[in-house]
Amino acid sequence: MAANDAFTAGVRPGGLTSSTEIRLLLCYLVKNAGPIARQEIENALMEEALVNYFEIGSCLDDITRQQLVTLTKGSYTITEKGRKVAQELAYDLPRSVRERAVAAVLRCQTWARKEAKYSASITEKEDGHCTIRCTVKGLDSELFCLDLGTPDRLTAELVKKQFILKGNEIYQMLINKLTEEEK
Repeated sequence: MAANDAFTAGVRPGGLTSSTEIRLLLCYLVKNAGPIARQEIENALMEEALVNYFEIGSCLDDITRQQLVTLTKGSYTITEKGRKVAQELAYDLPRSVRERAVAAVLRCQTWARKEAKYSASITEKEDGHCTIRCTVKGLDSELFCLDLGTPDRLTAELVKKQFILKGNEIYQMLINKLTEEEK
């Protein structure tokens, strides 16, 4: 394997197979979506199958060591040196890769913010039925909690995902119904 080749397991056709390209993409992502957590980068790039998982970590370490990004309190931020690299060289990467990567990162960041405010945990019973505890947090406390029963784990996972995605809408509808005046 050449020094510039990256592991390609799990990378879809059109994904990045060069360590140099991966480092450029990482600088571009941190510049455009930073500060950003390692987990958000990994989730986004793995979701789109743009880069091999092990290469993400290795290249993040490389660009940190090269002072293209800094890691502070678990988040990467771009340095001036990294900003110049991203501005001058990132456009050598395919546009479709850049766009898919940024869109995936933004989805992961949105999910992380929602998950911090709207959480759901699943408890599975011996008979296979599940209970989902849906919680809305705000103002440093629990604002709302609801336990729902489902017939199976698959349904419970779907309810959990939808509650995290739509917790705000659900909470608003409930508050509106509970506070509306009767006619």
